[in-house]
Amino acid sequence: MILIGRKIIVEFGKAHPHSRNPLSAWEKAIKQTDYKSFNELKRTFPSVDYVSHQYIIFDIGGNKYHLITEIDYTAKVINVKRVWTHAEYSMRKNDAAMKRGKL
Repeated sequence: MILIGRKIIVEFGKAHPHSRNPLSAWEKAIKQTDYKSFNELKRTFPSVDYVSHQYIIFDIGGNKYHLITEIDYTAKVINVKRVWTHAEYSMRKNDAAMKRGKL
């Protein structure tokens, strides 16, 4: 898969050093496979969620962090939209923005 938005991951890692290793492991796994569907993705990442028919959310680091992406399976592209701590992910305003497709 082609990863767009790696800068978002790097910046988050600077602010949250404990997230670097789990995010790096996620990135390595993503780049090694071309997923053709959400079901294929779910085999590698069982806790992945699908929100509002737009965003794919990965639990990172034992659910400490949430990586919000958009995936185009045909083009084999993953676009990183946000990385949030669990607390940020749980905020009502962020949940509402995701459900409206406004990240």
